[in-house]
Amino acid sequence: MIRATVSFLFVFLFLFKGNAQNKSFIIHTAAFYNFENLFDTINDPITNDEEWTPAGDQHWNTKKYHQKLENLARVLSEIGTSENPNSPTFIGGAEIENQDVLEDLIKQPKLIDKDYGIIHFDSPDKRGIDVALLYQKKQFQPTSYLNIPLYVYKGEQPIKEEAKTDSSENLETEDVIQVSAKNHRVYTRDQLLVTGFLNGEEIHIIVNHWPSRSGGEKKSSPFREAAGALNRKIIDSLQRINPNAKIITMGDLNDSPFNNSVKKALGAKGKVQDVDSFGIYNPFEEMANKGLGTIAFRDSWDIFDQVMVSGSLLQKDYSSFQYWKAGIYNKPFLIQKSGKYKGYPLRHSLTEIGFSDHFPVYVYLIKEKK
Repeated sequence: MIRATVSFLFVFLFLFKGNAQNKSFIIHTAAFYNFENLFDTINDPITNDEEWTPAGDQHWNTKKYHQKLENLARVLSEIGTSENPNSPTFIGGAEIENQDVLEDLIKQPKLIDKDYGIIHFDSPDKRGIDVALLYQKKQFQPTSYLNIPLYVYKGEQPIKEEAKTDSSENLETEDVIQVSAKNHRVYTRDQLLVTGFLNGEEIHIIVNHWPSRSGGEKKSSPFREAAGALNRKIIDSLQRINPNAKIITMGDLNDSPFNNSVKKALGAKGKVQDVDSFGIYNPFEEMANKGLGTIAFRDSWDIFDQVMVSGSLLQKDYSSFQYWKAGIYNKPFLIQKSGKYKGYPLRHSLTEIGFSDHFPVYVYLIKEKK
């Protein structure tokens, strides 16, 4: 039995099985959302953003831009609120052109009272799309943050033996892989690492947008496997400093929970009992097994958007923050109602300013209130 109540600390009542006494908990939501082409209308001469200008193919203009911001703000304000009266404490985002669009986003009427802070770096991606973290300043105080580059080069070999066949082999994408003619480096997004204190407790968050499937899933797999290996390296470095480090890694991975990048390179497990203290738990593997999805292609669903937690967040001692449960935010207003893509996420088109071609995902962290 679960009941929600609103208070300054966003406390809810949670009744443990076998325990007749209600316990009061603090709850926080950590979410991720691919904003899908959150561009302003200004042509940046150093990136390939011409499509998202008034003269571009999308006929992007100020009115459409502000509608996009309003749409995204509605989604972000509502993620996870079925169990937590507050909107997410953390929001990882992808496909963000620059800091200015984030400043415009957090000033939207549905978000402005949340007082979100922004952590963002420009990445080497040639389309000019980056990752970022939004956080509620009254709940989380960052102490350090850095962008960690992913160095991958065309021609590197993948990890052998794919864990599971994927149905999205030729997934169409605007996110075309850009390769340097000089040194064959693949230009892609950095991984953003943020460390800080959530209500006085240290938490580490990594925000990702791994290389796309441009050119085919198998041919591009080595790049995402390298991204998974970099993610694992970051996690290992945090755990060497503190074996009990609490880590959340989230993002659009452009791979399912079963692909090599997640299962082998990162080493994520789909069952809590298989995760050791230094391991990573992926709650979205079970959802994928049930046929759920965050992105659709040719009437097949997959989960590219995932939030995973370290084994240190799976303990049963709720005197400190622990993982509770995860979800996909796929409310009816986010779904295309008619046409060729009926049932898909309602994305932007020339005739309609939608939301995104991805559904957001989230996890809850809880701690017993003393």
